[in-house]
Amino acid sequence: MQDVRLDPTTRQVWRGEREIRLSRKEFQLLHALMARPGDIVTRGELMADVWQTSFYTNSKTIDVHLGWLRRKLDDDPRSPTLITTHRGRGLRFETAQDTVAS
Repeated sequence: MQDVRLDPTTRQVWRGEREIRLSRKEFQLLHALMARPGDIVTRGELMADVWQTSFYTNSKTIDVHLGWLRRKLDDDPRSPTLITTHRGRGLRFETAQDTVAS
């Protein structure tokens, strides 16, 4: 999956050979997306998986954590290639062969 590796046991993440330090929520968000590569994961699913709540508001919780995560992974927020946003549908961790933003 591109050049990102994640070890759920040790909670370590690498981009290429470089280890990336993530907060607990950033790690959980990345793990939730990488567990379903190429699939669109809804914001409701992310709220349940990462924040253990079914309560979803218009708060920017996911967007804020996603911004931090993209910066740490060097995924350009203006033109992301790792984690893409699909307006009205959710987020997707792109596999190398289907990197297409919408």
